[in-house]
Amino acid sequence: MKQQHDVKRYPGLGIISTVFFIYLYAPLGIVVLYSFNANRITSVWTEFSFKWYGSALNNSALMSALKTSLTVAAIATVMATTIALLAALSIIRGKNVRYRKLSETMVNLPLLLPEIVLAVATLILFSLIGLQNGMVKLVIAHSAFCTPFAFLPIRARLQGMPLDFEEAATDLYASRWIVFRRVTLPLIFPGLFAGAMLAFLISMDDFITSNMLSSGGTTTLPVYIFSLIRAGTSPELNAIATMLIVASLVLATVALTVAARGQRTDAT
Repeated sequence: MKQQHDVKRYPGLGIISTVFFIYLYAPLGIVVLYSFNANRITSVWTEFSFKWYGSALNNSALMSALKTSLTVAAIATVMATTIALLAALSIIRGKNVRYRKLSETMVNLPLLLPEIVLAVATLILFSLIGLQNGMVKLVIAHSAFCTPFAFLPIRARLQGMPLDFEEAATDLYASRWIVFRRVTLPLIFPGLFAGAMLAFLISMDDFITSNMLSSGGTTTLPVYIFSLIRAGTSPELNAIATMLIVASLVLATVALTVAARGQRTDAT
């Protein structure tokens, strides 16, 4: 009712919203549509076909890049989420924490700096210490810039969670580890899961840092896709992009479902 009232109060709001969402999602729709085009010329539609999906899945270079991205994203997600969880517990739940705001700003600093600056700084650091392993470089770099993305949902969850349950467990002589494992962790799990999913998606999507740090055998999926684009557009690219869109939607749906269940649990 409130949305209908706003539309009536502001004439043209509905049209502007419709045009905005069409502008936002029409390119994605075109990519998905033409991924089923049998013609190699992407701009000319001939007939419906799934052959480009088969071509993409049988592309050994593509599968290698996907494996690299998944491996880096999985390890970086675990590391970034663990660091973010410890930081959030220390900053939000810690007692007598000095420079609390400064500490929080330092954790979120990668969000404030341009990614190209972080990428160049990381590249220089690895050159100075002589680190040559491409996979290790990618994991360390991705863990660093994914940490603030995992930190924000966890911090928000902790800030919105009362201390009553934890204090009650402490009054019943539960140890700090038992309180964390049996009380705090289940309550903050929606925020923890959302932070992990966000870190995973950010890692999978990264191009600038991965392009600077990747070496032979450690090419990530975004870097590989960019190399294909430089050679010219291909229907195979549309198929790859469509599969990435579907995977992102699935992860987002799972994250929203977990968050909604957490809110219902809080309400009850």
